[in-house]
Amino acid sequence: MQFEFSRDDRDVVARAKELTEKHLYPYEEELDANDALPASKEDAIRAGVIAYRLNAVNHAVEVGGQGYSMAQQAIVSEETGKATGALWGRVWVPPLCLRAGTLQQIETYLKPACEGKLSTAFNITEPEAGSDAGGVRSKAVFDGNQYVINGEKCFASGAEHADVVLLHVNVDGDPKKPTIFLVDPKSEGFIIRRLPRFMQRSGHGHPEVDLKNLKVPATAILGGVGQGFELTKDWFVEARVAIAARSMGMAVRALELANAHASKRKQFGRPIRDFQAVEFMIAEMATDIMAGKSMLYRVAAEIDAGLDRRVAHGKVSAIKLFCSEAAWRVVDKALQIFGGRGAMCENPVERLYRDVRLERIWEGTSEIQKVIIGGQIRKRGLGLYTG
Repeated sequence: MQFEFSRDDRDVVARAKELTEKHLYPYEEELDANDALPASKEDAIRAGVIAYRLNAVNHAVEVGGQGYSMAQQAIVSEETGKATGALWGRVWVPPLCLRAGTLQQIETYLKPACEGKLSTAFNITEPEAGSDAGGVRSKAVFDGNQYVINGEKCFASGAEHADVVLLHVNVDGDPKKPTIFLVDPKSEGFIIRRLPRFMQRSGHGHPEVDLKNLKVPATAILGGVGQGFELTKDWFVEARVAIAARSMGMAVRALELANAHASKRKQFGRPIRDFQAVEFMIAEMATDIMAGKSMLYRVAAEIDAGLDRRVAHGKVSAIKLFCSEAAWRVVDKALQIFGGRGAMCENPVERLYRDVRLERIWEGTSEIQKVIIGGQIRKRGLGLYTG
């Protein structure tokens, strides 16, 4: 099997790399210090994303996206993932499930989201529903000509800034009726109770939300009643590929910085890379990256070639698990090579250290990925991973 980037793929690499270096890196320290960027700089980033044709890479051209392949989406995530403070999130990727909307919903939400004129947030997690998404307790009850929603959400990422929230609740409180509603977060009854501080300072938080008699029309349902989990399946595949790719981007940047430092930093009269302890760390870091990127782009190419979604689900769990854990090892070693300088917030490695830790948690912890992989082996045999 031979896989190599096409001319179009290499063009995506070049544009994503240039956007990251020119429009994301310059704002890293300011964002980390203030947990926010002024509107003028957010506007400049948004204009850059449009100019480099990197908006909505996961959606079709007909709705304002770029129509990129999964491999090309991974390229964008890898390059932009090198920027700290989750600046990669400014390169917006509207939820894939919006394509299941009605014609009116596509015009109202999907097209503006692809153009960067409307921001979205996907809220599913609750105090008792994290890895176990079936534990959702928030419910919507039909009353007259509208639904009334009550419950609570946590880790409602981006809800404090979003123009529309994709809110996952159970109709009638029935776990067999998981449903996504398109909700205006400014609506009465959508209450941001608390905005906790997190280790990553990105300007976008993960609020705790109370849903108190939130009234929404039936036309706000995305897909249909009971379609909530079905609509998220493709999204999980896409999100886990993106995490694996971002993790590799973080690892590459950390290794490049550590390798350069090890060549310049002298102790006992010679560069520290001449000491076998440091050289071995660099070798291990490079090997982890090579293995991770090989897995990542092989699976992305298989998805582009029509890999069955159920099989893709099992394979992306493996790349999400390996790449996020490998990136953690790489960044940890990079900080060690820098020594005390690696713990300084002005050093990108310190910020990467905080960022990469989260990649092992969201969109399914490393432990949940192992549960998925184990289940796939029971269903389909070892060949899914060893063939």
